[in-house]
Amino acid sequence: MNLEKIITPKDYILHHLHHLQIDIRTLKLIDPKNVPSACWIMNIDTIFFSFFLGLFFLSIFYQGRKDAKKVPTRMQILIEFVVNFVNKNISDVYCFKNKIVAPLSLTVFVWVFLMNLMDLIPVDFFPFISKLFLGIPNCRIVPSADINVTLSMSFGIFLLVIFYSLKEKGVIGFSKELFMQPFKHPLFFLLNFILESISLLSKPISLALRLFGNMYAGEIVFILISALIPWWFQWFLSVPWAIFHILIILLQSFIFMVLTIVYLSMAFKKH
Repeated sequence: MNLEKIITPKDYILHHLHHLQIDIRTLKLIDPKNVPSACWIMNIDTIFFSFFLGLFFLSIFYQGRKDAKKVPTRMQILIEFVVNFVNKNISDVYCFKNKIVAPLSLTVFVWVFLMNLMDLIPVDFFPFISKLFLGIPNCRIVPSADINVTLSMSFGIFLLVIFYSLKEKGVIGFSKELFMQPFKHPLFFLLNFILESISLLSKPISLALRLFGNMYAGEIVFILISALIPWWFQWFLSVPWAIFHILIILLQSFIFMVLTIVYLSMAFKKH
């Protein structure tokens, strides 16, 4: 669907909510009107912007470390502020020794923040550029508004939680937590296992859905403003919403980081 052919708000909204997708069986672009089974779909725009923002984060922090001086630059001050902020939250929540918690928390916070920040770019900017120069009709630029990204990140953290739970407590200790909480009587072992399994699986799902829901809702609001309001009056709503959305972007990044630290801390605690 081309931008020139969009004549109704419904078409406009559907256009901006459709990813640039390929069928991995044929490696061909997917027509939005003829989408195959979800098992064979790959969102190219999500993958591209996720990797691009990840590389941008690594390059900025690497360059900041490389160019560190006795008289710090503005970039160095910003990087030190972010690192100290993450370390402060780790020291408040996490009381064990582990080399992966600090870099993982820093990566989660900055990466999620950068992905969320893409939501502040005007909704028509990248689709117009991609159509004009690359001939690509669809382009969504907010990776955290894609449920595949948030689920992948949360289940990656979930696997780390399981790994460290087994490493620190052993198979027997971890099994006891599943079968002997909250009731220690043998008659309740099955009930305990069901309750603890639900509680364990709900952690990554809620972590993913919270981030996805907030960012998807923010993206929808920007699209609705652009679709339903004349261009000369859009700033009256889009600017206040963008300012408020900055708080959501920071808050969601912070929550994702803190819950990552909390879940890893729970993996080390022995009941």
